[in-house]
Amino acid sequence: MSKVIKKIGVLTSGGDSPGMNAAIRSVVRTCAFHNIECIGIYRGYQGMIEGDFKEMGPRSVNNIVNKGGTILKSARSKEFMTVEGRIKAHQNLVQAGIDALVVIGGDGSFTGAEVFNNEFGYPVMGIPGTIDNDIFGTSHTLGFDTALNTVVECIDKIRDTASSHNRLFLVEVMGRDAGHIALNAGIGAGAEEILIPEQDLGLDRLLESLRKSKASGKSSSIVVIAEGDKIGKSVFELKDYIEDNLPEYDIRVSVLGHMQRGGAPSCYDRVLASRLGVKAVESILEGKSNFMVGIINDKVALTPLENAIKGHSEIDKELLRVSDIMST
Repeated sequence: MSKVIKKIGVLTSGGDSPGMNAAIRSVVRTCAFHNIECIGIYRGYQGMIEGDFKEMGPRSVNNIVNKGGTILKSARSKEFMTVEGRIKAHQNLVQAGIDALVVIGGDGSFTGAEVFNNEFGYPVMGIPGTIDNDIFGTSHTLGFDTALNTVVECIDKIRDTASSHNRLFLVEVMGRDAGHIALNAGIGAGAEEILIPEQDLGLDRLLESLRKSKASGKSSSIVVIAEGDKIGKSVFELKDYIEDNLPEYDIRVSVLGHMQRGGAPSCYDRVLASRLGVKAVESILEGKSNFMVGIINDKVALTPLENAIKGHSEIDKELLRVSDIMST
């Protein structure tokens, strides 16, 4: 990339996550620090197609570091999946004088950025924003830490009720393809069993675990389930199965849903967003493109977008072992 960068666009795409606003703030203020103009692109790739741009300066991102969601809004764009849509988006960027793009989102957003880069040679840099923590090339994605804290707080409250009524609670958390939230929050909240997509425990083992819990004197139990776990077709069918086989259990289901996405970002997510935003802008100014900025061994690092998209974030096997020991 040899062109001189004078103006950088920033957008958020896909599902929102706590820390996105902190990342927007970091990108805007890093641009200002380097005397580069920054343009906010509203509603993700759809906003690119419609030319929904607004100039942003240091004062336009006041008091957002502590806000959940995204001030730039987010939207999924079917039109951007077409060549015609991407051509229109590129024309709008060129007409607005925007020289490079910072995309804050998940693997779907990065796929769009990579295709855009390949088709037009347009400089792009990705910042991972998704609570699922399922992107290769970073130990933490924006929003993951906050989501964990939210889930643990909810389970703590559920346990109070479970203990008061001698009940078994099945708590479903987000994680369609990855069990990072379930595993970490389950350990943090002291769950008796944790079900994740990466590890098929099977119904027999689950029943045996619950029998042991009952026999050991536990009067209540919490089972944390990632929404993508394959042990049952749904958490409600799993409830019915357990009731049929262990009628001594009084079972309740709690699906935490989208409350996991919201709320003020944790300090960790705010600091992470600030670090990644600085690195994204400065990497573009150094002539780099088609990378994702992430955190590896607590150091900010670059991973090619292709690797971030196609790679798989591995579940921590040590945590699996810790979970087994803690459920004793």
